[in-house]
Amino acid sequence: MNRVERIELAKAYVALSNSHKVAFILPMFTEQSIYHSIHAGEFKGRDAIGKMMADFFGRYPDVVWNVSEYRMAGERAVEFDFVMTATEALSGECIERNGTERIEFADDGYITHLKVS
Repeated sequence: MNRVERIELAKAYVALSNSHKVAFILPMFTEQSIYHSIHAGEFKGRDAIGKMMADFFGRYPDVVWNVSEYRMAGERAVEFDFVMTATEALSGECIERNGTERIEFADDGYITHLKVS
């Protein structure tokens, strides 16, 4: 897997996340994948990551991540800055949050580690 393929996979991950379709996002992970977010915590494995995502999309049903540029971060990782906007379902509070996401891919294309900071 080359750098262009890794960047395209990161773009696909963001597009799927913006569509809120957990069933389409989860095949990108394995049972050994780790998802870590300073806001959501750490989750290991497809089932735990899927539950976290489903809960998150339920809490923020209109969440969207805007990314302007994807860049390589070493040989296996893609990194990007984002602006997340969302409305909290229960309170109606609007949220805008900036952050950086780093996605490491195995040679077979699966996400091995995802870190949101």
